[in-house]
Amino acid sequence: MVEELAGAAGRERGERFADQLATAVRSYQRDRYEETFRVTRDLVARVPESLAAVELHGLACYRMGRWQLAIRHLTAVAERDGVEGAQLPVLMDCHRALGHHHRVAELWEELRSRSPDADVLVEGRLVFAADLADRGQLTDAISVLVRAGAARALRRPAGRHLRQWYVLADLYERAGDVPRARDLFEMVVAHDPELADSEARLAALGPLRQAMPDRGGQRATTTLGELAGSSATRRRSR
Repeated sequence: MVEELAGAAGRERGERFADQLATAVRSYQRDRYEETFRVTRDLVARVPESLAAVELHGLACYRMGRWQLAIRHLTAVAERDGVEGAQLPVLMDCHRALGHHHRVAELWEELRSRSPDADVLVEGRLVFAADLADRGQLTDAISVLVRAGAARALRRPAGRHLRQWYVLADLYERAGDVPRARDLFEMVVAHDPELADSEARLAALGPLRQAMPDRGGQRATTTLGELAGSSATRRRSR
């Protein structure tokens, strides 16, 4: 971070700007997005060459619901960060919020073509499925996740698996498939009862069915089609 800013603004000013950016990162991590916005806005004005400052400013805009500003800055990041595409899911979610369904689909195809790491790909898939659901295409949204294996029961799921289960459960419930929604919310609660409102969502679906017999040490759960949303996307700052 210091080297990037030093290259753009000189060693002395770069170190000072790096301190400001570190302050902004801490504010962002504490969900103080307006403070992050103010600091990074100043940094971007002074050192527009700093990808880290531009990215963090775009993320602060996203968290504040300033979709157009977020799109402007995160598009610049996506164009400059090579094949990684870590912020493409966030960009997709901004366009989703504005109802730009065609653009969401375009960015999803771009993300897939970059072959990103698993977490980034899952977040993009969740946003794409959520956008389909926004358009009333619940069956298609569920299918996108099911085909990717998002409903598989796992002994040690990662965070991305839990988010997929949660979103898919939400979509099944919206589609009227309460048994499958219940199965998935049970899976979420079994591993992380504090994830979003998963416990309340499960309770709202009514009494739990009698547990099925254990098979080979694993909970017997029907493999469900998976569906996902975007609000849980993990953001990073450089």
